This record gives sequence, structure tokens and C-alpha cells, in this order.
Amino acid sequence: MLGAWRSHSDYQYFLVENIQPIYASDKNRVIQFSEALSKLYNLDLDVLKLVLEPYYSNTGSPAKNQPEVFRSFVLMSLLKCHSITKWVYTLHHDDLLCYMIGVSPDNIPGVGTHYDLINRLWLEDPDIEKDRQDSLHPFKRKPRKKLAKNQKLPPRHPGIIQKFVDLALQGKIFESRPEKLLQQIFADVAVRPSANDGILGDIEKLTISGDGTCIKTGGSPFGIRTCDCANKGIFNCDCHRKFSDPDARYGWDSYHETWFYGYSGYFLVTYNEELKSDIPIYLRLVEAPRYDGVTAIIALSEARALYPDFVFDKFIGDCAHDNYPTYHLLNKWNIKPVIPLNKKNKNNSKYQGTIKINENGIPVCMAGLSMVYNGFMKDRNRIKWRCPFATGKVDSCNCKDKCSSSDYGRTVYTKPSSDPRLFTVIPRGSDEWKGEMKKRTSSERVNKRLLNDYELELSKTRGKKRWSFWIMIHSINIHLDARLKKSKFDFISMLDGLLGRAA
Repeated sequence: MLGAWRSHSDYQYFLVENIQPIYASDKNRVIQFSEALSKLYNLDLDVLKLVLEPYYSNTGSPAKNQPEVFRSFVLMSLLKCHSITKWVYTLHHDDLLCYMIGVSPDNIPGVGTHYDLINRLWLEDPDIEKDRQDSLHPFKRKPRKKLAKNQKLPPRHPGIIQKFVDLALQGKIFESRPEKLLQQIFADVAVRPSANDGILGDIEKLTISGDGTCIKTGGSPFGIRTCDCANKGIFNCDCHRKFSDPDARYGWDSYHETWFYGYSGYFLVTYNEELKSDIPIYLRLVEAPRYDGVTAIIALSEARALYPDFVFDKFIGDCAHDNYPTYHLLNKWNIKPVIPLNKKNKNNSKYQGTIKINENGIPVCMAGLSMVYNGFMKDRNRIKWRCPFATGKVDSCNCKDKCSSSDYGRTVYTKPSSDPRLFTVIPRGSDEWKGEMKKRTSSERVNKRLLNDYELELSKTRGKKRWSFWIMIHSINIHLDARLKKSKFDFISMLDGLLGRAA
């Protein structure tokens, strides 16, 4: 059962009362943790109790210090400590860190308590998980064939994106997924407080970008042999083996142009222009060879269910998302797609109209010039284009007399329903399109923050459960960064004020 839960206000009082004496005797040491203190002081975990209560029984020994253990993980992430064992040892030798997580030096949560919280938040049958961990799995060699620069692994199953789109339109999502509780905690502890603080902007008109990233596991791809092939002189067998990370797979890293062993992370991110901050709102870990275009359908479905009060207005993705089923789904959900055309799909167009268009879906006039976007007509669901000469985009035109005698110039219309891939609601090449495309890198910057700033891969973690947990913890810290930047709260300044008033 869930034990006594110290409220956020009680934690704040505890923190200030215990930090003041240390600050008075060793000011520089407390200042060293100024940023971490400011973040933890503002991290309200009261909502976490409501989320966790259903997952604890009403009988048995109470689980103690659950908010303190969760706060301990957040501080681990901030201080870039990658080993729970080393972290607990550090707590036993540093009273300041103990007070920061909300415990006294004689009541430090043990290593097992930390691991127990991770296990409890993963909604998978422990017996099934243990059976998969202990069983033997096929050994797969690292692929030798390399792909071209910036080329991604194609979907392994033809038509899989359309199948997922059909399921999404029927409202079917993966409700039994083991990471569901982690996603809910992230939403309630980090995303919704940020939304309340205005960090996400207008939640009824959100622009989100989606992108995947490669995550190398700490487990070995060679596994442990249990066969006797070596005794028979066979040292290169393909027999089943035991793996420390049985869910890891080989995937292609298109940026570094190499194969990696691990997982692919897929995140939905929004960008705060005022703070110049990239804010993740949805996190998912999938198999390494999973195509981003497939994961995007799952991500969007689960995100809409996770945030029913949010309205996603625009979705920005790379060319891996350029396929007709994705456009069809986005249009059904009234989400404007901002996706560059995939060069490999150059001839994959459904448009059969009489208007000549270029490769970006922009009508071309008689003179061979791209026509000028003149707005989207909602009442008739069509895009208006005007003559580039009449709108002043070009100084002269040899076809003016042949084209139209009107000073207004020739006008043509394209309908997204004719070809949702070419005729997007926000026309390709327009100023609005270019402005939105600049936001696509926000998802890439979140990937960078997780991998580099918070040193995700240095933890040498094994298993989807622990990778998913640490991605959630690091992402909570990204939110705390943005909220601190907006509020400009400083724990040390507050402490100076309290000490000044006391004097």
C-alpha cells in the first residue's frame, strides 16, 4: 500500500529549514546547487499521488518515501549520475543532497527502493517480463549492407502505415502498453503544469513536430552462449542465446551512416518562441528498425487520447512521414500537415487535373512561373493562386496578353481533396510553410538534449523499461528548465531574502 505522502508545501518548508543552516556555514556549496534547488523547489509531486494510488494495494507494508524517491531520480538526472548504487552511496555521504530530495540523512531510500519504483511504474506482468529475460532468443548478426547518406530503413511490412491509420480512425490504440503509466506521469507532472504556466502557448492551437532518434543500449548484441558448439570446434554458430537486453534490435543511423544496436525513441515536441525552448509532450520507445512514419501514427493517436483537452493544429515531420495514409489521417483530424516531399515518391502522385503544377504542388502559369499563394478559402475548401505578374512578384511577362486581359491576372484554385499530399492546406513554398518548417528542428534539439545534455546513453541501461523511465525523468527536467526560465525563480535569492528578514 502507498505510505504517508509528504505534500509539496511540506517539502518546501522542510527544504528551506534544513538548507538555511548549511547556507549560513558553507554558502558556496549551496550556491553550487542553485539551479537544482530552484527546480526541485518548484517540482510539485502532489498530483503524482493521485496517479500512483490505484497501482498500490490496500494491504501490506506501506511503501515509504515514494515522492522522495521520485525526486531522487530527478536530482540524479540533473547531476548526471548514471548509477543508482553510486547515487545511494553519495547520498549517505552528503547531507545536502539528502535534504534536497526531502529526506533526513538517517532515512535514505535504499538501492532496492529505487529499483522497486521503476518496476512498479512499468505495466507489464512481472512473470512475462522475467520469462522473456531468462529465455533464449535468436542471434542476429549485424547487417553488412550500408544505406545511402540520409537514407532511412523502409517499412518492413508493405501497407503497414495504412493498417495503423485504419485502426487510428476507428479509435483503437494500444491501451495495454506497459509504458502507459510513465506517459501519464509525464503528462500530469510535467506537461500540464507547463501548460498552466503558459509554456506550451495556446493548447487549443498547438503546433507539434515529431521525429525519431537512435538510442544505443548498454546490452551486448552477441549475448551469452548456452550451446556446446565451441567444444565441437564451431565458434561462429547461430544458436539461440541469452541476452541482457532481449528487446534490443539493430537499426540504421542515417545521420552517422552506421548500424546501431538498441532502440528508436520517438517524441512529439512543441516550440516556445518567446523562451526559445523546445518542449516535449509525448515520449515513446520502439524497436530500432521501426520506420518513423509508422511510429508517428501510434504517437499521434496516443497523444490525442492522453491530452483530450489539447487541440493539435499543425504536425511537422520529415520526409519519412510523406505518405498518403498519413495525410489522410491528419486531414480527418483537422491537423494541418507540414511535411517535405520525399524525393523517392516524386512520381507517386494521385493528381490528374488539367492545371500544370511543379514538384511542390504549386500551379505553374503559361510563362512557366510559379503562381502566388493568395489564401485558403475555408467555405469551399480550396487554395487560391494568382498571377505572379499581377501580384508584382515579377517585373515582366511575355505571356500577359495570351493569359488574361484582366489587371487582376489569372486565378486558379487547387483543392486538398484532389491530392492531400501535393495540395496541403498550408501551401508548400509559401512564407507560412517556410516559417513552420523551421520549427521542425525542435524535435531534433530535444533528441540532442536527451542524448548529450543529460547523457542518456552513458547510463548503459538495459531493457525498454529502464530506458523509458530515464527518458521520462530527463524530459521532466527539460520542462523544469523552461518553467524556471519563464518564472526566473532563484532559490538562493529567496533564501537571502528569508535570512535578511530573520536578521
